[in-house]
Amino acid sequence: MPDASSRALGALDPVSDRAVFRQIADQLREAIDKGRYTEGDKLPSESELIEHYGVSRMTVRHALSVLQGEGLVVSEHGRGVFVRRRPPVRRLASDRFARRHREQGKSAFTVEAEAAGSRPDVDSLEVREERPSQDIASRLGSPRKVVVRRRRYLLDGRPVEYATSYVPLDLAHGTAIAQPNPGPGGIYARLEELGHRLDHFEEEIRARMPTPQEVKTLALATGVPVIHLVRTAYDSDGRPVEVCDTIMAADAYTLAYQLPAT
Repeated sequence: MPDASSRALGALDPVSDRAVFRQIADQLREAIDKGRYTEGDKLPSESELIEHYGVSRMTVRHALSVLQGEGLVVSEHGRGVFVRRRPPVRRLASDRFARRHREQGKSAFTVEAEAAGSRPDVDSLEVREERPSQDIASRLGSPRKVVVRRRRYLLDGRPVEYATSYVPLDLAHGTAIAQPNPGPGGIYARLEELGHRLDHFEEEIRARMPTPQEVKTLALATGVPVIHLVRTAYDSDGRPVEVCDTIMAADAYTLAYQLPAT
């Protein structure tokens, strides 16, 4: 008789042209999606799945590897396969850089993390002067040098985002922008204090699979893609004053935008 932990699963369709291991993966995925197995739950063991479906161990392992590749489960040696715990979802809203947040002394990350009921944090901070790449230079009007700010953002202790900001050296040198802690409201608040009132932002967003270094930096599970976002900030004179190149764990974000209909 099947173990109680496998009773959330159905039976194989003997006339289906879908491979048996994919049918098993489909049923396990559905059970996770419907909450029969929740974050941190242990899936039925290989032996239980073999008994439940009447298949070989290799077939079961192929099915589990499909779910691992999708980032749904993790395998812990000697313990079994578990539904992967996911970081809190942060809403990436179109108004996240509204001036009212800066006037409250809060960065966009802090505002939205708090709205989601999560604890924001920043680590791996690096601030230095560099020569920009050709792409960054072209976005910023070809400055010879920039102040670069690299930092990793965490929600409730879990890394979700790695961002690199580039600010022309003539704007940032000798200011709080070149310091590890730029102060309340972040670098956008400092830019506006320097007379560069922000007018608008342009963003380019694409999804892709992460590099090995990004997997390490964001502690990504197998199969989890990233969102690659490049944002350029412009002041009221039309000058680009910052480029932010951001890599985000795709399973930690929902993109939410309000767009005019006229």
